[in-house]
Order: sequence, then structure tokens, then C-alpha cells
Amino acid sequence: MFMEFVGQAADSHAVDIASLEVELMAKLEAAAQAAAVQQNTSTPPCPITIAEVGELTRGVEPRHVSIGPYSRRKNLKLAKDDEKAAILGSVLSAASAGTTLRMCLDEMAGLENRARDCYADRFEDNTMPRKDFVSMLLLDGAYVLFRFVRVPSGSGLNARTANGHVLRGGSAPSASAAASGDQRQDVAVVHDVFYLAENQIPFFVVDKIHRLVVDDNGITAAAKIADYVRELLQTHYSVVTPDVAEPPGPGNLLHLVHMHFKPAAVGPPSTGEPVRRWRRATEYHFAGVKFKGRPLGTNGAQCILDVKLGRSGGTLEVPHLNIDGETWPLLRNLMALEQRNPDVTGTHVTAYCVFMSQVACMAEDVALLSRRGIIAHGLGNDGEVADFFADLCKDVVFTVDDAASNYLRATCQELEKKFQSKWGRWAAWLLQKYFSNPWLAVGLAAAAVGVACAVVQAVYSVLGYRQGAH
Repeated sequence: MFMEFVGQAADSHAVDIASLEVELMAKLEAAAQAAAVQQNTSTPPCPITIAEVGELTRGVEPRHVSIGPYSRRKNLKLAKDDEKAAILGSVLSAASAGTTLRMCLDEMAGLENRARDCYADRFEDNTMPRKDFVSMLLLDGAYVLFRFVRVPSGSGLNARTANGHVLRGGSAPSASAAASGDQRQDVAVVHDVFYLAENQIPFFVVDKIHRLVVDDNGITAAAKIADYVRELLQTHYSVVTPDVAEPPGPGNLLHLVHMHFKPAAVGPPSTGEPVRRWRRATEYHFAGVKFKGRPLGTNGAQCILDVKLGRSGGTLEVPHLNIDGETWPLLRNLMALEQRNPDVTGTHVTAYCVFMSQVACMAEDVALLSRRGIIAHGLGNDGEVADFFADLCKDVVFTVDDAASNYLRATCQELEKKFQSKWGRWAAWLLQKYFSNPWLAVGLAAAAVGVACAVVQAVYSVLGYRQGAH
């Protein structure tokens, strides 16, 4: 009886190996076919993956317009489809002859699968139906095109913005002046469209619409928007002119912004002693390190990442950073872009942010860097700026000692050697305590001369005494 029960229990838990083999073999064949199709397709892969970001970065929500599926599914009270539809109508009314709404929708449908592949959450048909996804691509792409692509007056978009003002000749709103008459809205649109990692659509969508509606001698939308981005960044962050035509090109608008953040020179990977973190600016200062600001566009500083040690090794030259309310969202989202796409974007912005977050994490550090022309801000006080820097890299994965990802590792090593030098710290203390004040320096020099004279007089007295004794 007992043996019979055991046999029944064993049978009830038996695995049908044969049917499981058939099932798994079918899955393997389907996966192999899908891989073969993807490998043989002529459609280039999406260069940048658009993904959700961490809590600190996500805390900066769109202010005026949602772009892409992530913000759309949050149902934020922003620019809605009726506003975007009005803009799409204006774009189509100014389009090249023969361009119709049906033609644009067909092209967007052809890009649908490629566009879905650009999102970490692919938004399959059950979460966002094809009709809604294709409509989103066209509405959002036309919105970006309308707002930021400069078009010659002969074939331009002589169209209205959402609040009724006209963009003459199709020119995009200037990065330094409001085009719509509402500066707050213009700033909000730039913030939403360019600076937020989640609030994006693939750039090839914008470029496709641009080629459909504008006959512009082969000039891409990326080339035109790059001029706008350069104007947008040149007073605060970068004067770099990237080659946006180089394949694979920008993956989205935030990636286009990121392409303007590139160090002028990145040396070979450093070796030697490991590094753990940066010291505070005041700690380096008391160890004899001098800080010097570098204005953008001069002395080789092309963007804020161009941090370098002077030839003597005792002066750290840091590009001037003008801080405003958009600085923190921009830097956090650029780091989010790098965290998701390190093979494409590198990690230079993250390395710079880690450097600044540790060097300027206290109010006295910010005050020192402000005096040296490295930081300028309009916030309430230096402590507020320091708090922002201290929180800048929370939830960011980065290893300072990784030579492949940290372009500033060699600089960190050299500064650490100077900090650990007891003689250097003693000499720096002496210089800062006694030679920073000219009157103290004069007094110390006079005292040294007095001591020297006393020593000489004592020597001569001893020598005279010995000669008299003989």
C-alpha cells in the first residue's frame, strides 16, 4: 500500500521531457529567426536607448510639453494633442508640394518598429496601440520641427505657434530671445524638449518629417538644430561644434546636446596608485594647489569638461561654470543618458559631475571657487549651491579609479600626491599664513634678517675671542 502511494506521487510530479523539448525547440527556432531577420535588415539600429530615469532625475518633470511615450502615459497636464495637431496643420500647410497627411502617416508607420526599439520599455501594442504610437510620432516630431528647425524663408514654415504668434520665415525661436512672446513658455519648451532623458523621441523621426515637408538641398534637421543647440549652450556650457553628420548621428535631442560636451583632449589611460575620491577645494587649497578659472572659448577651453593641471602641476585650471535653474536638470539628465548608453556616449559628463560634486560640496568650497572665477551663480547663497553639488551624483554608478571611464583620473592622482606631501602642505601653510598679508610678510622677512644678523654677529664674536686668546 505504501509503495503504491509513493509511485502515484512520483507519477504526479513527473516531467514530460519530450513535449518540453518540442516546446523549447520551437522557441529557440523562433529566436534564431528573429535574430537573422534583425541581422539582415537594412534598417540601422537605434543609436541611443531612451529609458526611464532615477528618482532624483525624474523629479524634474516636463513643464509645458510631453514628448514620447513615457511622459504621455503619466497623463501630465501639458500641451495636449489638440495643440500639437494645430502645429502639425501649420507644418503641413507650409510643406513642399505633394506632401499630404496620409503620406506622413505612412512614413511614420514604416518607422514604428524601429522607433519602439529605441525605448527600454518597448511599449508593445497592448500598452500603446499602433494607431496611438504612430500618431504620437507624427505629432511630436512635427512639434519639434516647428519649434527648433530654422528653415529658409523661401520654403519656410510661416506658421503660428500655439499662442498665436508668427514665426516669420520659419525661423526657430532664438536661444537668446523669446520667439513666442512668452519667455517662461520658451524656457519651459527648451527644458522639456532638450534636457529631459525620458521626454524624447528618436531623432530619425524628426529628420524624416523634415525631409517630407521641407525641400532643403539635403541639409538634415540635425545640422540645423545643432546650430540652435550651440547658441543655447555657448554662454554657460560649451562652444564645441560637433560633427552631427557622422554616423550614426544623434539618437535624440538630448544626445545632440550631449555631443557638445566633449573634452578637448583625453590622454591615455593613467596607471599607478589607485584613487578613491576627490578632495574638497579648500583641502587642495591648504595643500598648495591653486585654482584658476578658464573662460569658455579661450586658452583651449571648449566646454566645461576641459579641466586640466597647469604645466607646473600646482595650478588646477577649471572652465567657468555659470549656474542657473537649468544647470542641475541638464547635468542629471546627461548623466542618465550616459548611464544607459555608455558605449555610445562615453562617461565624460559623469566624470566631470563627480569631480564637481566632491570638490564643491561645502559652502566654503563654493566660495573659494567663486573667488577664483570658476563658479558664478545667482542662487540664495553658497551653501545652497554646495547642497546641489553634494546631491548631484546620488544614485549614479561610477568608479573614480576606472581609467577607461574617468578621463580625469590622472589629474586626481597628481593632486593626491600634492595633498599627501607633508613638505608641500607645510610650505603652503607658511605661505598662506604669513605671506598672504604683505605686512606680515615684511615683518617675517625683517625678523629673519634680524636673526641672521644676530647669528653672524655671534660667529664673529666667537672668532674674535679665539684670535685674542692666541
